[in-house]
This record gives sequence, structure tokens and C-alpha cells, in this order.
Amino acid sequence: MEKPLVGIVMGSASDRAIMEEAAGILEQFGIPYEITVASAHRSPERTREYARTAHDRGFKVIIAGAGGAAHLAGSIAAETALPVIGVPIENSPLQGMDALLATVQMPAGVPVATMAVGKAGAKNAGVLAAQILSVSDPELHKKLWEYKKGLALQVEEAAKKIKKK
Repeated sequence: MEKPLVGIVMGSASDRAIMEEAAGILEQFGIPYEITVASAHRSPERTREYARTAHDRGFKVIIAGAGGAAHLAGSIAAETALPVIGVPIENSPLQGMDALLATVQMPAGVPVATMAVGKAGAKNAGVLAAQILSVSDPELHKKLWEYKKGLALQVEEAAKKIKKK
């Protein structure tokens, strides 16, 4: 089993269906990852330990998804020098707007690359993690170009179907 390069962490097990989208993208590119639960508010020591040991465990990127107050990505970014990608999750009456604002509003010097709310954001987090890793991996860079070509092909196919109707 390969050592994980990406850590996927979510604030609650109920966030798994969203964060599986990031995992699926990483699997598509053959990137090993670890997935777990840690809460900035309910398990701050676990979150701190996760972030502080991530580099020593071989991680290159961390993807953190959380809803509500959504301080998970920021809490992790405060405790590591690795790139952190935040995924706001829509699990509150505010439909993810609270999570989006909590994730994106980081103080200077503590960046979190913030994705869109929900499944699209989780998928993009997986793609961004792959892009970060591809800077030093020519084969992965090539796979990303093929992925992008595939996206363009899907648009072309959709256009053809619509034109026929």
C-alpha cells in the first residue's frame, strides 16, 4: 500500500458523502490518500495533532471539509506549512454560506484555498490537489491534461446532442 500523499479530513462523519467526491478524483489520478474525521471544535487536540504530523507522515496536501462554522481548514492551516484546500459543506440552515465565509475569510499569512460549496467544491479540491502534486510529477501532469481534454469532449458531445433536438 502506497503512503498517502493527500490527507482528506472532514469535520463530521456525515460529511463523508461530499468528501468522497475528492477521494474519487484522487483515485482517478492514482494518488494515494488517507481519509479521516477531526473537528476543530469537538476534537481540537486531534485536529492539531493531525495537522502537525501531516508532513512527517508524507502528506503533500490536505483537503479539509466542514460545514456550519467551518473552522477546520483554518485550524489545520494554522498548524502546518502544507497547502490546505477547504471545502465548505452545506449542512446548516444557511445552505453552506456560513461554511463558505468561515473557510474563505482567513487572516493574512494563513491561506486556505477555498473551493465551491458542496460536491463540486470537493471534486475541485481533488483536482487542485492533483495539480499541486503535478508540479513535480510529469506523468501526473500529463494525466491532468488528458482529464481536461475529456471535459472538453463532454461539452462537445452535449452540444451535438442538443443540436440534434
